[in-house]
Amino acid sequence: MEEGAEEGEETGEVGEAGESSLPADWKDYELVDTRTGETFRVSDFKGKPVLLETFSVWCPTCLKQQQEVKKMVGNLGNGVIHISLDVDPNEDEEIVRNHMESNGFKWYSAVAPPEMTQELIDEFGITVVNAPAAPVILVCEDQSARLLEQRGVKPVALLEEEIEKGC
Repeated sequence: MEEGAEEGEETGEVGEAGESSLPADWKDYELVDTRTGETFRVSDFKGKPVLLETFSVWCPTCLKQQQEVKKMVGNLGNGVIHISLDVDPNEDEEIVRNHMESNGFKWYSAVAPPEMTQELIDEFGITVVNAPAAPVILVCEDQSARLLEQRGVKPVALLEEEIEKGC
């Protein structure tokens, strides 16, 4: 184990047998909520539907999508977990925190580690990081996941319909 690493903590290094200590699945990456500083993983929410939208702070379409999510949070309360995941390698936690606070967005937000971003691309294709497409991934209760097909802003009614449809 790397000196200074806690037991079970990912170091990102390759172990003695050649195995990587990176998570086996993108849902298992440890993320830091930019609002609270608390750590979480998408996999922590097994048993609940999760809407994960990838975004960049500079993207006006992403902002419009987040405004739809804000309406949805008011409609559904805690029945659905919402995560805004910044995938722009030029943006950091402070930029995202300021964006979330200035817009009154009060759900999970984090900056994706580059390895997680690559795993999202590997699973869903490059569209998942195309901010102007306002990508949204539905993670179902069993942790299966799918990228919603519609590009651009998805209104609340469509998001609710997609959650109902499931994976």
